[in-house]
Amino acid sequence: MDAEYFQHKGINFASVIYSKERLEYLENEFQVQDDDVYIVTFPKSGTNWMMEILSLIHSNGDISWCRKVPNYIRIPWLDVCGPGVKLVDEYQSPRLFSSHLPIQFFPKSFFSSKAKVIYTARNPKDVLVSLYHYAHMSFVIKKPNSFDEFMEDFLQGRVPFGSWFDHIKGWIQMKDNSNFFFITYEDLKRDHRGAVKKICTFLGNELEEQTIDLVVEQSSFNMMKSNNMSNNSLVPDYIMDPKKQPFYEERYYFLFNLHSFKDLL
Repeated sequence: MDAEYFQHKGINFASVIYSKERLEYLENEFQVQDDDVYIVTFPKSGTNWMMEILSLIHSNGDISWCRKVPNYIRIPWLDVCGPGVKLVDEYQSPRLFSSHLPIQFFPKSFFSSKAKVIYTARNPKDVLVSLYHYAHMSFVIKKPNSFDEFMEDFLQGRVPFGSWFDHIKGWIQMKDNSNFFFITYEDLKRDHRGAVKKICTFLGNELEEQTIDLVVEQSSFNMMKSNNMSNNSLVPDYIMDPKKQPFYEERYYFLFNLHSFKDLL
């Protein structure tokens, strides 16, 4: 089974988990609450890592939530259809959500709220490579015939959620807003503990030093890889088949190194 796309305002979305009706509802009718926190990323930019960090901060370092509840239930995907709609619509405050939506599709109610967005960006070369491998194990991205073909699709914005360049340029416009926090995947890798402390400050949840240490330890690569609640091994088989290759495969990470994103923005 290969992925099928539909276009919404010129952007590709995977038909298996998205719909125009849901996207239009989210943009125009969904009511953002002031104490909401949203993790926003372009695909393969560290979403699961940030979900784990935010889960641990939210629970003040209590690891039981992360060990008993899948990450996509702890922090539901705002924009997907199916069972995810009920998770989003019935979530009680304070709410945590994840999203890959470009800024132009985000709920309009967000922009007049005090809700917070944590935007994680990743080197586009690494995103490209990770997406390419993910396409061979998921049913939400069309399987490419070759890497060259996939790279051209990526550069032209023909992958789900459109152009990486447009996605980051759209969201970076909010960089001076007090309710917007921008961080890179590379920052998280370079100084995991320092990044966690900055996220805590942004959220207004200053944890004790020993709790910070626990958050860092429990959101490490090895801990997440071994935790079935965090390694996507429980994702429904109509979305992804992890038997084809491991979701957490370290060799796909950090294949390239950029010192900054300045030349790309």
